[in-house]
Amino acid sequence: MDPVVDVAWLRAHPEAVTADVRFYLDGRSGRAAYDAGHLPGAVFVDLHEALAAPPSPQAGRHPFPTPEHFAASLGALGIGDDDTVVAYDDAGGMMAARLVWMLRAIGAPAALLDGGIQAWDGPLEAQPATRPPQTRTVRPWPPERLADIDEVAATDAPLLDARAAARFRGEEEPIDPRAGHIPGARNVVTADNLTSDGRFRTPDELRVRFASAGIGPADTPIAYCGSGVTACHLLLAMERAGLKTGRLYPGSWSQWSGDPERPAEKGPGLQGFISS
Repeated sequence: MDPVVDVAWLRAHPEAVTADVRFYLDGRSGRAAYDAGHLPGAVFVDLHEALAAPPSPQAGRHPFPTPEHFAASLGALGIGDDDTVVAYDDAGGMMAARLVWMLRAIGAPAALLDGGIQAWDGPLEAQPATRPPQTRTVRPWPPERLADIDEVAATDAPLLDARAAARFRGEEEPIDPRAGHIPGARNVVTADNLTSDGRFRTPDELRVRFASAGIGPADTPIAYCGSGVTACHLLLAMERAGLKTGRLYPGSWSQWSGDPERPAEKGPGLQGFISS
């Protein structure tokens, strides 16, 4: 299944489960946004409750949940083993990508809705959707899809930082303990996966942009961001481009910068995905 589908695909597959994964770093409530209007039949997936373990300085802001917790959370929402999930948000999929990447990592069919809720051209619903609870099979996180902090420190694989350029360069850090980036990382900004209307660039455009950061078909990079959420969008963009899926560093900068023993670099480094 392609990692990105459009509204026409969703309408042609009414059996797919739609998942609203709106989440805001500025403190706004994703649940309140869902309650104000969501795609018909969509369930709300809370990023903190379903897609992350409790935060800590040692693990970062959005550590991965246990496989047991992930399976139980989705099962409680009525998402079963055989369900195809199409997830969306209102930020070009940058939050919903976490759910999609997690499901695809364990071999479950899932995709982002291209353009998010803004692309939906039909009526919205305010009534919360309910689905019968399901018992999901617990599937472990594949080790080849993840990298921990020690692996990141020792890797010779390309390391991709998906954050905005000012945060990568260390000019500002509004969230995490220190400014800067992991030494040797390349800045491949998640937002530049998208065109100005919030839809994904074509596979050809994405391949050119990854090539600008030195990433080709033979590479298996490790992607990180602030807390392991928007980096999932970068990894899905690699799939869309026909490249290897890459690995996710879930702790990301929130974990790395919280350890004063870990070095940090500032400055432009190698820039990729320059906006056009």
